[in-house]
Amino acid sequence: MNSLSIAHNIESIEVPNNKIIRLKQVVALTGLSRSTIYDRMDPKSKRYDASFPKSIRLGTVSKIGAVGWIESEIQAWIKKKIEER
Repeated sequence: MNSLSIAHNIESIEVPNNKIIRLKQVVALTGLSRSTIYDRMDPKSKRYDASFPKSIRLGTVSKIGAVGWIESEIQAWIKKKIEER
């Protein structure tokens, strides 16, 4: 399989807004602070929200390193919150 056919296969399964965004962009989209975002993801926190999108590890080292979120998941979470009000 050549690189052109691999690229075509990848493009055919991508969903719009399915890109990885970093914390700064999640903060900008949600209006939440960095600490609140991590609290929403922490089951031990009083501000835990099981519906908040999980981050994905971008590096190879577990527990540390860069993380990101799927933009479409963040947008869907925001939409859900708007619909719940």
